[in-house]
Amino acid sequence: MATHVTSFTEIKNQFDTYIGDIVYATMTTVDKKGRPRARVLIPVWETLEGGPLGWLATYRTPVKAAHLAGNPHTTFSYWTPRQNAVSIDAVATWVDDPETKRHVWELYRRTSPKGAGYDLGNFWRGGPGDPELHLLRLEPWRVQVIRGADLRSRIWYAAGKR
Repeated sequence: MATHVTSFTEIKNQFDTYIGDIVYATMTTVDKKGRPRARVLIPVWETLEGGPLGWLATYRTPVKAAHLAGNPHTTFSYWTPRQNAVSIDAVATWVDDPETKRHVWELYRRTSPKGAGYDLGNFWRGGPGDPELHLLRLEPWRVQVIRGADLRSRIWYAAGKR
């Protein structure tokens, strides 16, 4: 049974705890024929204006770029064997401006001790200005958290997105 919440703050602590514990998310996109494609990545999340906002430091691969050009909707799924889970339905947009790259580089560095970030320099040696570093801005329209102990589910929708 799912309970709908009206404010992201009602699930934020559980959201942060589960993501910090699980770390890796399965990102699913679809191709132009509607076929899903999944890959495992590590996005980082912040709260902006009372709602979640995600960032994914990534390579702009031809498959990922083509999928998102055809349909920017994506799902991120976190799961642990304790059955705790987070599902995030979002719209992904490529962002490549230098100021945002510096912000997200620092966000990954700051969240690293909590388990949900890492040192981007391990992949992009040129720092935030590395030409191979690309960012996806992840704007969630639906977030569901599930507590495995009792399968209690709570769902948040962005305003006007339900």
